[in-house]
Amino acid sequence: MLGALPDSADTLSWQPHERVFSLGGLADHLAQLPHWGVRIVTGDGYDLARSTGHPRACSSTLAALLATFDRHAAEWRSTVASLSDRDLDAPWHLRRGVEVIETMTRGEAAERYVLHHMIHHRGQMTVYLRLAGLPVPPLYGPTGDGPS
Repeated sequence: MLGALPDSADTLSWQPHERVFSLGGLADHLAQLPHWGVRIVTGDGYDLARSTGHPRACSSTLAALLATFDRHAAEWRSTVASLSDRDLDAPWHLRRGVEVIETMTRGEAAERYVLHHMIHHRGQMTVYLRLAGLPVPPLYGPTGDGPS
C-alpha cells in the first residue's frame, strides 16, 4: 500500500481536511504501527495519559517512509517469532494514569491495536488516494483503476 504513493512532497502533504492526517502523515502512522506492536507484545500496557498524539505533518520522502516501514516490519517479525504462547497470554492493560480502562492478553492487544488498526488505516488510505485523484492499488482484487 505504501509503495503505491507517488514520491512527491505535494502529494505527501495533501490532506482531505485540516483536522486529519495528511497523506504522508497517514503513511508515517502506518509505517510506525509495527513498532508499536513490538511495544505491545513485549510490555504490560499503554498509558493514554502519557500519549502525545500523532504528528499531523509529514516531512519524509517516500523512500524514508518505506525504509521506516521495512525496518519496523522486520523488527515485528523477529519479535513475534521469539515469543512463546505464554508471552502472548500475559496480561496487558490499557490505562489512563492509574485508571485501568481495559485488560486483555498481549496477543489480544496486538490483534486489536496493531492488526485491526492497520486494516482501518489501510482502508482510510484507499479513500485518501481516491479523493486525491491517485490510483488505488488492488487489495483483494481489481480496483476501478484497472487489472490487479
